[in-house]
Amino acid sequence: MAFSRRSLLGMAGAGSAAVALGACAGGSTSAGGGAGEEGDGTLQFWSNHPGESKDLEQSLIDLWNEENPDTPAKLIDGGANYEELGQKFNAALAGGGLPDLIVASDVTWFNFAFTGATTAMDDLWEEAGVDSEDIVDTLREDYAFDGKHYGMPYSRSTTLMYFNTEVLKKAGLPTDRGPETWDEFAEWAPKIMEAGGGDPALVVPDGSNYLDWYFQGMIWTFGGAYSDEWNPTFTDQGSIDAATFLQEQVAAGHIQIEQDANNTFAIGNASGLLQSTGSLGGLNDSADFDFHTTYLPGPTPGACTGGAGIAIPDGISDERKVTAMKFADFLTNTENTITFSQATGYMPVRKSAMEDPEEAKYLEENPNAMTAIRQLNENTAPQDYARVFVSGGGQRIGAGLDRIAIAQEDVATVMQDLQDETQKVVDRDITPNL
Repeated sequence: MAFSRRSLLGMAGAGSAAVALGACAGGSTSAGGGAGEEGDGTLQFWSNHPGESKDLEQSLIDLWNEENPDTPAKLIDGGANYEELGQKFNAALAGGGLPDLIVASDVTWFNFAFTGATTAMDDLWEEAGVDSEDIVDTLREDYAFDGKHYGMPYSRSTTLMYFNTEVLKKAGLPTDRGPETWDEFAEWAPKIMEAGGGDPALVVPDGSNYLDWYFQGMIWTFGGAYSDEWNPTFTDQGSIDAATFLQEQVAAGHIQIEQDANNTFAIGNASGLLQSTGSLGGLNDSADFDFHTTYLPGPTPGACTGGAGIAIPDGISDERKVTAMKFADFLTNTENTITFSQATGYMPVRKSAMEDPEEAKYLEENPNAMTAIRQLNENTAPQDYARVFVSGGGQRIGAGLDRIAIAQEDVATVMQDLQDETQKVVDRDITPNL
């Protein structure tokens, strides 16, 4: 389970912060200082606007400001993606001006918690009157470390397959499910390509756009993994087999790796797409054809959870922390998580949302939005340490997969490089502190 998996890391001592990410943490920041404290109590919320949600986030902030004129919030662009936001926060840790809340991704939250850059939320939940039991258990426990929680689920997702429904019908393939295995996908692909006029059966984002996340489910179904806890497993046979399959499918034209995979699918230049559920809202607006969503191929688990939560800096005053928590609770409450989910495609993060009659009606009328919610319980697992806990893991793996899929380099060589590079980081940053 996610909780026991992450609480294992409690063995890491507090002194490891200086080793793992000391350069990122920088100097101390005095409590009560920072950019968010503008004299009028204004909260700063740093976001990269997951799922193109900037206007939506601003509308939610406007509602907060109407109800809380004494503690207004301000939306600040944190960067184009999770990595840029993390870099901006690291700079604030070194130089002062801390925000009140940040969006922290599946890859960035742990390093911030590990170094003490963000604060534990459990006491704040109680002080701010947050019903933490209403948060979806799996998503809440994704932020557990050393017996406490360092994030609040916000824009949470799983990977999904999107298929052009008319193309699959023309190919004589099911539209009520996806391929049950990747081998079945390989059997479907030529039929999909023929029905789609020769376009790729599936387009997938490249290594600079989280190919490492999308591939993680595939590697599991071949019996491989990025790691077994802190032990890299890139050179295990199942991992080699999965990477070889990816390379062969790209070479055959069945899978295409693209920087902007969403656009390629939306304009009809690919019949399928492997993407986050958080892309659903945008694709509903941009695609002018009917499409349906499916689970990723199995055997289970064939997909992982992802997306981002909200974290609160540790170096701000206790008063600011409580106000920030109240704001985080507002952003993710039943009504607002429903609004956010319906607009973007991300999963609702509150149990009560699933009990809401209007949400139930919406999901019945929009089955594509229900796929990720069902898959969360039936076909997902927590991510491998090598991607989300080892510094630079996602970018390192993504670059390696680009070498395999795009450059068609020797699989064994690339996977050995990933094995060696990951082991070096573990030996340097992790092993001495376990």
